[in-house]
Formats: sequence, C-alpha cells, structure tokens
Amino acid sequence: MVNGVRRLVVAGAVVGSMLIGGVGGAALYATTLSAAAASPSPSPSSGSAGTSSGKFVPNEDPAHEATESAAREAQENAGQVPTVP
Repeated sequence: MVNGVRRLVVAGAVVGSMLIGGVGGAALYATTLSAAAASPSPSPSSGSAGTSSGKFVPNEDPAHEATESAAREAQENAGQVPTVP
C-alpha cells in the first residue's frame, strides 16, 4: 500500500512538472513571437548607401577612388551597382 501511494505521489509530481514546464515554455515562445513581430525589418527598397530613393549612389571619396578598378568605376559611372572589385 505504501509503495502504491509513493508511486502516485511521484507520478503526480512528474505530471505536474511537465504541465508547468509546458505552460512556461509556451509563454516564453509566445513572448519571442510577439517581440519578433514587433521589431521592424529593413526595407528591401533602400539603396546600398542607405538612401530611400532606390538608386545606387557611388562612393566618390578620393581615397576610395584610388583603390577602384577601371571596370568598377565604369559600372558606377553607368549608375549600376558594381559587380567587380
């Protein structure tokens, strides 16, 4: 009889901890979902220079220009996003 009561107590403790853990996990999961939905994602239409016009703006800094290849500079001058180093 004592063994049966111990088994019931242990089984109740296991079931109770599983229920509490499941409810706690679901609450944490719901919190992360709502936080992810609230944070805005970056707009895919923003340009590479951070402008919202969507047009590529080349870096015309003299120090940067000195390290560019002629092919890259030609792409920039044509208003294209460079694909060559």
